[in-house]
Amino acid sequence: MAVKPEEIANNYPIPVYRFVVSVGGESFSFSEVSGLDIAYETITYKDGMGKLHMPGQQSDINITLKRGLVKAKSEFYTWINSISLNKVEKRDIVVSLTDATGTTPVVSWNVTNAFPKKLTAPSFNGGSNEVALEQLELMADNISITFH
Repeated sequence: MAVKPEEIANNYPIPVYRFVVSVGGESFSFSEVSGLDIAYETITYKDGMGKLHMPGQQSDINITLKRGLVKAKSEFYTWINSISLNKVEKRDIVVSLTDATGTTPVVSWNVTNAFPKKLTAPSFNGGSNEVALEQLELMADNISITFH
């Protein structure tokens, strides 16, 4: 029995290499995105009968974006350099896995109120021919997932 293309599209895992990222409504290319985690701290309650575990507050959201460094001005350097005492422009980020065309989102992670906390320069190695990657670490308030 042959598997139909729509069955493959609906029932097979989505490849991770087809994704698009929007930061503050502007699209950027990245080689890697990580940290899109939804997690909760745990609370241990101990009484005379034993211990119970229950969920506590939501864990901090730390996202890492990696991309090739280019000659043009770095938008991320400008963003992190704009931080002054307790003031920074927070941006919403959308990371979407796409279908085979690369244009239609299949699943999206919606990050709200993200701001930069660390910009890392590439590692330098005279014996390597790898691409120079800059890494931006962000902290955010919330993540939600949308299935299209």
